[in-house]
Amino acid sequence: MRTMLIAIGLVSALGGSAFAAEPAKMVYTKMGKALADEKGMILYTFDKDAKGKSNCDADCLKKWPAFHAAANAKAEGEWSLVKAADGMEMWAYEGKPLYTYAEDKKAGEANGDGVGGVWHLAK
Repeated sequence: MRTMLIAIGLVSALGGSAFAAEPAKMVYTKMGKALADEKGMILYTFDKDAKGKSNCDADCLKKWPAFHAAANAKAEGEWSLVKAADGMEMWAYEGKPLYTYAEDKKAGEANGDGVGGVWHLAK
């Protein structure tokens, strides 16, 4: 019985660590559902990006900061990693690199949706 309990405990511990938390969450904005970072800041996509490649240069990143990934981040499912112009890894969802917007000052603000006709809420 004791051996069975230890085995169940090991399976539970190992199984729980096999699934990483997604890097972003879905939130509701006045424009509908959108992805947001852990602080609730809305994430955006850029029409000029190629699938799996960021085309937002260093100047662009000043206004549209990359949604950087932790050093130990691992791609999984719809989530992948791409290189930002600053040389750091950033998250992409379904191949689309993700950014925040410098003009969004608090969680849930979505002031970047539609800017220049090329920035959109990540959904």
